[in-house]
Amino acid sequence: MVTTHLSNSNSAATDFDSPLLIPNIQSLPPDVWRPTKHLSKPEPPPPPPDVNPAIEAAAMAAGMDGKTLLKKTKPRRTVDYFGPMGRWLWMRKLAPSSGYVPRLRPAAPYIIDLLPPAAYPNNSATSLCTKFVHTSTNKVRGPVNCVTWTPTARRVLTGSTSGEFTLWNGLTFNFETILQAHDTAIRTFEFNHSGSFLASADQGGIVKYFQENMNCVFSYQAHPSAIRGLSFSPNDNRFVTGSDDSTLKIWAFEESREERTLTGHGWDVRCVQWHPSKGLLASGSKDNLIKFWDPRTGTCLTTLHQHKNTIQALAFSPYLDGNYLAAGSRDQSLSVFDIRAMKELRMYRGHKREVCSVAWHPIHAILASGGSEGDLLYWDLHSPTSTANVPSGSLSFNAVIPSEPRATLSQAHDSNIWSLAFHPLGHLLVSASNDHTTRFWSRERPGDSSSVFSGGGEKPPEAGDGEGEDDEAWGDAMLPGLGVPDPYDNSFGGIDPSSETSYRTMVQGNANTDLKDSDMHDDFDALPGFRETGMDSHQQSTAFPSYGESFPGMQTNSGSGFPGRDPVYPKQSRWGT
Repeated sequence: MVTTHLSNSNSAATDFDSPLLIPNIQSLPPDVWRPTKHLSKPEPPPPPPDVNPAIEAAAMAAGMDGKTLLKKTKPRRTVDYFGPMGRWLWMRKLAPSSGYVPRLRPAAPYIIDLLPPAAYPNNSATSLCTKFVHTSTNKVRGPVNCVTWTPTARRVLTGSTSGEFTLWNGLTFNFETILQAHDTAIRTFEFNHSGSFLASADQGGIVKYFQENMNCVFSYQAHPSAIRGLSFSPNDNRFVTGSDDSTLKIWAFEESREERTLTGHGWDVRCVQWHPSKGLLASGSKDNLIKFWDPRTGTCLTTLHQHKNTIQALAFSPYLDGNYLAAGSRDQSLSVFDIRAMKELRMYRGHKREVCSVAWHPIHAILASGGSEGDLLYWDLHSPTSTANVPSGSLSFNAVIPSEPRATLSQAHDSNIWSLAFHPLGHLLVSASNDHTTRFWSRERPGDSSSVFSGGGEKPPEAGDGEGEDDEAWGDAMLPGLGVPDPYDNSFGGIDPSSETSYRTMVQGNANTDLKDSDMHDDFDALPGFRETGMDSHQQSTAFPSYGESFPGMQTNSGSGFPGRDPVYPKQSRWGT
């Protein structure tokens, strides 16, 4: 009995104590590479150290000198175009074919393959600036009436109701300097095509000339009422102004002399544009009419009656020889006219209220429009028209079918969008609004999960403590025109002595003014050219191709990529034809 029990126990022990079968794993040969570094997961960067209470108390006791110690370091967004531009120029030399472009994929690693809009001539979707980047506000808040890029495309210039010019950095979007330019609200301004001068007009009908360093060189009374529009001729010898006195005036720029007065509108002239390459003027008024003028004789060539309310904005297309004219009206519609046939080509309806501003993309047939409800809409001139809401059999042969917006940004601003300006390369858009802010918009990036754009639009996020605002860049003792010196200009920040007398009264009277009426509208024609001056002249001797070579297929009669984008503008006739 005992023997049997032991034998059974031994068999049980053998079943449980027997080793498990392990697969025969062969060791790797000695010549196979094995990682030796960075074997652990990457750790996030350490948080910034807190300010020592003793240092903080000393800074508070030091007053203004200690404010820099209390300022927290925050990363600032930037949209740099040097990388994509250099990659595109490098790829044009090493690409297997002339039209080769890497295919974009919806993933973050392919962000580096995103090239400038000029690299995608047949894909206008790469030019939709729907990603919110930054909000810039002045310390003394007020409606921003007009915005434009400087000729070098490095900075953004805005004009406010308080009569101030504000310069913002075009890469980091931070404040650079401010100066008191006018005694009354700035209504419109524009750089000439050569980029050497800036002409601005205000509520009192005064026109001023400014140099590149913002030094006021001359001013005179041009109209008895507010000037709403200003535009230069193609050869920069003349410019035209439109005023609330229902007239247009053509001025000799160098002599500051009135050459001709154009009369024909029955109400205030709200906008005026000079054709980019021809002797042709287009004006819009509160009488709901768009008139075309011959600047040689001062006669009205034709009149368009398509809109049923005030014409708020006009803009000639910067490509295709300026054959298309966009017009925004208070009847909540946006029209595109073909000036060769003087017919309406497209009619866009998408705004809930009146259209306040329009801007053409410099590369693609994209049109951006801003409304008084704060919406920012993008329209594609080559997009198919929609017939969903049109009854069958009700269309005539020449009927203009409404088109749908290509992209919509609802509540891009909290109030009227008075002015829009695309970067000359087309990758950025700047909007100026009645809500006292200037906002920057960029293109979407592949695989970007932080995008604020959606199909129906979305309101940009609110700026946090110091984020998106540049009040911290101002000192309490800073005077208008004596801001941060310009690192590229020798003498920047000139101020008009005659405008300092009423500055304090003007700021206090306009800081709390809520101007939501359509009278705040300002015309916009700000697609400045490239012109390297001052310390930037060394870039002209580099091996980079010219502007015309960088944008093939978009040549003009002058040989440059766009009219006026070269330092030396070609000689033309007296009237710019």
